[in-house]
This record gives sequence, C-alpha cells and structure tokens, in this order.
Amino acid sequence: MPLPSTHLGLKPPMRWSALAATIGLTAVLVVAGCSHIERAGPRPRGASSIRDLDGMQRDQLSRGTVGAETATMGWDDRSNASYVPTVVRGYGLVTGLAGTGSRDIPPTVRAHMLEIMARHGVGSERSGFGHITPEMLLDSQDTAVVIVEAILPPGAVGRTRTPPVASGRLPEIQPGTTFDVRISADPRTGTTSLEGGQLYTTDLRPGPLLTGSKQARRLAVARGPIFLNPFVSEEAAERGELNLRNGRILDGGEAVEDSPIKLQLYTPSHTRIRTIQNAINRRFPIERGQRRQSAAGVNDGLLEITIPPSYRDDPDRFVRILQHITIRQIDIESIADSIRRSLIKDPSGAATAYWRWVALGPAALPAIRELYDFPEQGPRLASLRSGADLADPQVGEELRIMTQSELVAERLEAAYLLSKLPREPRSDAALRQLLEDDDIEVRFRAYEALEKRGSTLIRRSMVGDRFALHQVPSSYSTIYVTQTQEPRIVLFGEDLQIDRPITLGLWDNEMLIKDDPEEDLIEVLSRTGPGGSMVIDRISPDLQGFILLLAHTPTVEDPLPGLDLPYSRVVGTLHGIWTAGFLPVDFKAEQDRAMAELRRAGALSTYRPRPEFSSGQLAPNP
Repeated sequence: MPLPSTHLGLKPPMRWSALAATIGLTAVLVVAGCSHIERAGPRPRGASSIRDLDGMQRDQLSRGTVGAETATMGWDDRSNASYVPTVVRGYGLVTGLAGTGSRDIPPTVRAHMLEIMARHGVGSERSGFGHITPEMLLDSQDTAVVIVEAILPPGAVGRTRTPPVASGRLPEIQPGTTFDVRISADPRTGTTSLEGGQLYTTDLRPGPLLTGSKQARRLAVARGPIFLNPFVSEEAAERGELNLRNGRILDGGEAVEDSPIKLQLYTPSHTRIRTIQNAINRRFPIERGQRRQSAAGVNDGLLEITIPPSYRDDPDRFVRILQHITIRQIDIESIADSIRRSLIKDPSGAATAYWRWVALGPAALPAIRELYDFPEQGPRLASLRSGADLADPQVGEELRIMTQSELVAERLEAAYLLSKLPREPRSDAALRQLLEDDDIEVRFRAYEALEKRGSTLIRRSMVGDRFALHQVPSSYSTIYVTQTQEPRIVLFGEDLQIDRPITLGLWDNEMLIKDDPEEDLIEVLSRTGPGGSMVIDRISPDLQGFILLLAHTPTVEDPLPGLDLPYSRVVGTLHGIWTAGFLPVDFKAEQDRAMAELRRAGALSTYRPRPEFSSGQLAPNP
C-alpha cells in the first residue's frame, strides 16, 4: 500500500539566513589551506571584517543609549563564551524509506506517536489520509521514528498571521525564523537507513526529550527531506564510517512562538521607561503583520520587545541596533558628529560607533561620509560599513576602489558591503571582476553579493523543489555546494564537462557511468531500487544536464528522463566523480556547524552519532 511522502503543512520560503556582522579588520576571514577541498564555511549574512562588541561597552561612545541603561533578557550574544543556546527536541516520523525503517518502537514512544498522528489528521477522510491509519504507518518498514534536535536562534520570531483587511483580502501567514535541524533514528529501533526519507511535521520543545503531559511548551516545528552526509567514500563506508541513521534537514526548522525579549532598566523610572519606549518605537515603527508596537512598557522597570517582521530572519541584528538607539534623539546630526570625533580620538571604539550610526539612521550620513577616506583603518571601516548599511550611494565609489586593493581582507570587505547597496552597473562590474580573483573566498563573496543584488550575471534555476542550481561566469572552474539553510549547487565557469573516457561505479555499483561506444555521450546505468533492474540513460557530458538527470522526477507533465535522487545523493555523486578524477574542477562545500554546536551544548543523548565527515575530508571544527 503506498504511503504518503509529503509533510503536513507548507514549507516556508528558504532563506540563506545568518548571524549579525562583526567589526575590526583583524577579524577578517583569512582563507587557508591548499587542499583541493576547502571548507567554505557558512558565511553569516553579517560576516564582516569589523569586530562586534563583546557585550555593551559602558564607555563615552555608548552613553545615552538603550543598552547603557538596560539589561537585555531573553537574548544571548552567540560570540560570548557565556552563551547558552536553547536546544529544542522532539520525536518525529520519517516516511518514504525503502524498507530500511522499523516497526520495533518502545511502547511509550509508540503511544506518543499515535497521539500526535491522530492530532494531525492521519486516518481522517477530511485530511486525505483516511485509507492509512496511524497504526499502519508505524508498522511499516518504510517508516522510522526519529529524534529531532536543533538550536533555536536567540530572539527567534514565531509564525504570525496578518489580520484581515477591509477589502476582504484573506490574512497571510508570515513564517517564523528558520534554522537547520538534526535527525537521528531512535537507537532503540531497528532502523538501518534514513536515506530518501521525509520528516512529517514534528513539534520541537525545550528541555529533555519527553512524552505525554510532562512535555514543555512547543516553540518550533520541523519538516522536510533528510540530507545525509554525501562525502563519505566507499572505502570509508566499508570501514563502518558511514552511518545512514543520522542526517539533517536544511532550513527545516521554523519557530512558531516568539522567544520573548525584555529590557530591564537598571534604575526603574516611569518617565525613563516611556522615553526609552518612544525612542525604540520611533526607530522601529510598527510594520504590516506586526501585532503590537516594537516596545511596550510593562511597569516602571520593564519593557517587552516585539521584533518587527523585517528582522524576523536576523534577530541578532535587531537586538544590536536596539541596544545602540540614542534615547534622546534631539539634533541627530550633532550626535553623529560627536560620535565621529570620539572615534578619531579613540579608534578602538569602531564597533560602538558603527552600531550607533546605524541606529541613528540616514541623518548620520554627513558625519559618516567625512571618514570614508580616513587614513586609519578602524574609523574608515566603521564609516564604510555604516554608509553601506544605510544605503548611501556615495559609499559605492570608495568600495569599488577597495575591490582593487592588494589586501585580501579589504577585497572581502568590499564585496560584502557592495551587497548592501542598490543595484548599480559600476558596482556589478566591480563584483564581476572579483569573480576572477585568485582567492577563492573572494570569488565566493563576490558571487554571494551578486546573488543578493539579483544580478542577471547569475543564471538561476530550481531543480524541482529540491535545490537551486546557479551558474556563475568565472575563469576558475569550481563546484560549490551548500550544507546549511537553502540547498544549492553553484557551478563557477563555463561549459563544465565530465572528462572522458570514463568508467566509474558509485554507491556500491548501484550507479555505473561509462562512455557510449557509438555516440559522443555518456551512459548512466542506475538501479531502480534494492534488487531492481538497471535503467540506462544516455546524456551529454555537460555537467548541468547531468545534474538535472540525477535530480529530475519524471511525470506525465514532464516525462524527461530522471533518476529522482535526493539532494544529498546528487552532491555525493558529483563528489564521487570528482574524487575519481573525472571532473577537472575544484570542489568546495560549506562546513557543517549544526553538529558541533549541538555537541557543545550537550544536546545529544547517550548514543554516539557518526562523525559528519571522514578524517581529512571537510571535517567540522571541534
């Protein structure tokens, strides 16, 4: 009997979300290593060469700000050693497995899963699952009970519904903050592999993994296709280093409840609380879909904070700006100029100056512009970054000059800051030139800037609903794959081809690739399933067409050949061909951070999950 393979609920749009930026030239990412596979770790949206504050500085530059008079509760700076993440967990159900699941489930967990599935409508005719009961799903070898774990981003914003309008337009659902999640088969079951599986909507709650009435309040949900480690070689698999019982869902978690943020005044005062409330609401006026004002006083010493919808994917940045809002906003131009003078006297305050200028807004630009060509790096970078954040057209010329710098750090900074400015042909041309840079990290940063700006230089396509495929013009042939947030394969270079002659077996010879003996094509022989027959497809050695063949799902509407492989298997196939020497390009992949963060948080249970990568290949940082 066929089992449903979709999740219950719609997946929110994926964003390549990220952490807030840091200020200080010494914090610039320096690309190192000479291996053909370099760890191109996830570069947070705010990645910068200027260092962040390690907490609010109580110095001259921060006097008169919200952060100088209040303590922020419910949010932690992830860069601080004292940061304690909020770990959320839950039991979930994976479907779509090819007989590798298990019906052997602990009684308490089985009862818990039956209750959850009944609540979600499994077995109900109205929900479209009437022919399949919860018991049938749990008893199938094509399903598995799993443990889902994730780090809930600090200050995450929950899913909201906009109120209806007079015109009769229906309310809209605004998704909550999204994040990656970790999936592990329950060690008490006989599940052997999660490959090809899909996670049903799973509730995630803080604290220990519990069932029944003792569970904590739901804070988030998770769902989506499972991503398994695609980089373990066949030799490593034979040594037992490939554990198919653990995986991830990229961008598969979504906050459904706000993680409340509050400001506690150091010295309670009704007058002061109103003044601070008004200053915050002027800087962050209420937006469409926002249920209440950004700041609301509770009593003479406490403010409740609501993150506006425009910051729901970057709550860290919102809090940084919030902490640096000037409380008495009278003569902003003079305040901005006072910050400039203080920064010249003490360049170590570059971080504070940057955030204060951004919090002041466009009125601070006249003072900021005076430092665009300042000789000292700290004040100059603080001003350039502030100008870029405030979308000052005048900063574009300085940044375009900066792309020609001999210093890798400055070229990285320029590429990142240009991504913040409105589209302009000269800036696109400068970024296009950086795609030819000798440094691979500069090329990646230029690509990301062009992608953020929506440049037509990048050719974009979606491979079903599985991943994005981007083609980037460059003289350096590179395959870049993401392992966090939005699944994406990026091809740098023109006319990338699989080298021939080729004869290669992958996945324990479930896939064979060889030359077509009669035509200028390659043959791809793949098995339809465990013990199934071999299917032969003939295709051009063009890499883009080969990727589409791997991932395409043939349908009546689109009957083109396709192997219907998940994203992780597509990436693993490309990596296998590259490892065998038939792809004359560099292969780069994002470094997985989710596992390392969970380990640091002590979030995993007593069972030991497999390492994410084999020794010497893309191993995550400890």
